[in-house]
Amino acid sequence: MKPRHFLTLMDLSPAELQGLIRRASELKALRQRGAHSAPLTGKTMAMIFEKSSTRTRVSFEAGMAQLGGASLFLSPRDTHLGRGEPVEDTARVMSRMVDVIVIRANSHAMVERFAEHSRVPVINALTDLYHPCQLLADIQTYIEARGPIEGRRVAWIGDGNNVCHSWMNAARQFGFSMTIAAPKGYEPDASLLKACAAQVTLTRDPKEAARGADIVVTDTWASMGQEDEKTERLKAFAGYTVDPALMQLASKESVFMHCLPAYRGVEVAAEVIDGPQSVVWDEAENRLHAQKALLEFLLAPVR
Repeated sequence: MKPRHFLTLMDLSPAELQGLIRRASELKALRQRGAHSAPLTGKTMAMIFEKSSTRTRVSFEAGMAQLGGASLFLSPRDTHLGRGEPVEDTARVMSRMVDVIVIRANSHAMVERFAEHSRVPVINALTDLYHPCQLLADIQTYIEARGPIEGRRVAWIGDGNNVCHSWMNAARQFGFSMTIAAPKGYEPDASLLKACAAQVTLTRDPKEAARGADIVVTDTWASMGQEDEKTERLKAFAGYTVDPALMQLASKESVFMHCLPAYRGVEVAAEVIDGPQSVVWDEAENRLHAQKALLEFLLAPVR
């Protein structure tokens, strides 16, 4: 039987995603009470990261340890992947030795190739196209703060990047609407926009996107690997900073989200990210709980 993979939010059904979010909150409550459960005792997680990471690496390693399992971290210097060995061969070998493989890669196509030849579940920990683990934490955070997300309105302000793409998939899977405000040349993937047309609209105007929104989300304007574009991007995104004036256009109960790292005074004002509407710290913590629920779902499903 082929393993279940988690490369995008579309790999799980809406019901499975809802159950996973509920389980993440249960695991969070158990941890807060000091209760311990080790359903993954004897399991091993391998992590292959082509890009640097803070929250993703810490949350996956800590989560696996809390579930009773072990983990090992591999950077590009630690494997033959990228030094001549085909991705398919690395997948075949590693998946005979470990129980789950978490990959942060430059290319989403590479992760798809790896998963195709893996005997065990493969989890996308960020690629150039998607960051689905972030959205598990984001959806959990909103539900804990404000209740069901179905029927709500999300405003994405900024680059149509990998996190934006996962928010678009989330709109389809969780039943909310989304307006993306992005400057010309920085729109999300056109084919994905077409697939999400019933839930997602595109505008150039941040004010239009934010007006009446229940969630206002942004991300850094220059992601990993785009540092040489920073000057050009700062010019292109002028006027897209999420500041108090923009947040005032959103609903009174709106929350602000950011996957971090954040640059105050650039994509978000300090008064917003450090203000009362910000849930970014809960969002960051929930990476731990949501990914624990994901690991449990893939390796030790709760019956």
